[in-house]
Amino acid sequence: MNPRLYSFLGKQSGPWRVQRIVHVCGDTLPDVSHIELVAGSPDVPSVWALRGVTSNERYVERSEKTQLVAVQQGLGRPEASRAALIPIRKNAAWWALTQDERRQIFEDVSHHNAIGMEYLPPIARRLHHCRDLPEESPFDFLTWFEFAPEHEAAFDSLLTRLRATPEWGYVEREVEIRLERA
Repeated sequence: MNPRLYSFLGKQSGPWRVQRIVHVCGDTLPDVSHIELVAGSPDVPSVWALRGVTSNERYVERSEKTQLVAVQQGLGRPEASRAALIPIRKNAAWWALTQDERRQIFEDVSHHNAIGMEYLPPIARRLHHCRDLPEESPFDFLTWFEFAPEHEAAFDSLLTRLRATPEWGYVEREVEIRLERA
């Protein structure tokens, strides 16, 4: 088993209850009432399954990573009873750029890391890469966020600010799934 592989299973029961599925752009996902996040790639019944792997940070410099590690809280905190799963696919123009060109848009122009740092430590996140998998995936990234209910407005602000950046002009498919611990 790949220890970096995670599966998000859209089901009719599970530890996370779906509050709402928001179609942001592109195709949405079929409705489900619950999501289960599991390590690996289990062969269990589900309406849909999204898979991704944790990997090295691609668009951070050493100083940014040091800052992030110093303040980011882990997942699974008892008070973090709210979550969001946001699958994203970027367009071909994004992937035609070189790594340094993507970094420039990501941070130098859009300030993605700097914006995100403003919302730590109350909002924890883990990024899963889908393009690193051998099989075809409908998304490039699966981002999992956890936060306490009193930080939901801050999370809304984070999303609004990120979606207003030039980086989001490259997003061709995005679904926002809001959850609460069942």
